[in-house]
Amino acid sequence: MSPIVAHATTSMKIGTVVWIGYGPFFVADAKDFYKKHDLKVKLQMFTDPALIPTAMASHSVDGGMLTYDQVIGSVAKGLAHKVVMPIDYSNGGDAIVADAAITKVTDFKGKKIGFNPLSPSDFLLSYALKKNGLSEKDYQAVPMTPEAVPAAMASGGIPVGVTYEPSLSQILSMGGGKKFHVVFSSKNAPGLIADVLVFDQKYIQAHPKEIKGLIESYVDGMNYMKAHPDESAKIIGKAMGVSGKEVMDQMSGVYNIPLAEMPKAFVKSADTTSYYASGEVISGILKSKGQITTIPATEATIDSQFVKSLVK
Repeated sequence: MSPIVAHATTSMKIGTVVWIGYGPFFVADAKDFYKKHDLKVKLQMFTDPALIPTAMASHSVDGGMLTYDQVIGSVAKGLAHKVVMPIDYSNGGDAIVADAAITKVTDFKGKKIGFNPLSPSDFLLSYALKKNGLSEKDYQAVPMTPEAVPAAMASGGIPVGVTYEPSLSQILSMGGGKKFHVVFSSKNAPGLIADVLVFDQKYIQAHPKEIKGLIESYVDGMNYMKAHPDESAKIIGKAMGVSGKEVMDQMSGVYNIPLAEMPKAFVKSADTTSYYASGEVISGILKSKGQITTIPATEATIDSQFVKSLVK
């Protein structure tokens, strides 16, 4: 008789926020897809994603779900944070909305624009302006949180605002849906606002098996969502505090990257779905706004070994 081998279960704590793109993780969590990889994963909810890199640095969480701009910021400050897997990118879920009289980006000239500085909203706005030959000198910035944009637009305080779901749908439904419209959205810049799974270099070296298991559990979560959409929407809704229907509505604004497409994010390309291209845009904005002093090499922000090993 062969001896029974007891598998040791590794505990892992991942910092995250309530965001529709993290749906497959919420499903993997509810279904405990981690178990077969001898993993016990705790998703630690944060109200502000800006607090997650600090929590990783102090080891109160092992890894985090962040936007790629946060990784660039961390690496520029000397932290060894690396993207091990692309999660999703905003595909219309972040947008610049304006009143009916403003039909194109060039109409922003001289206008007040409400947005959250140094956030994905800022990157989307800067990218849209650059594409249309405008700069930050051409408009009046009104700093505010994404959640404050609907009220500011409703009161007529600002004619243009940058926000994301669910505030976006709120604005578009005002005045019977005729008052405001989308002028430019993350659909026009796929990959610019990208969510990523991140670990510190030391943790990657010490726990490669566990990270691979976490990624495989996420992929199982994605597959389960495809096979059981209604049940999955309820699970995600419970994690996010919204209804299953709202989950379905918000899902159209994000693109969860299938496993087969994941390697593309790590390859040099002029397409914003590549970290090389989106990183160039983001780094340029962070540097021009004094957030970072030097632009880190893209290679210092990514580790493609896990994705490559899973995509045969």
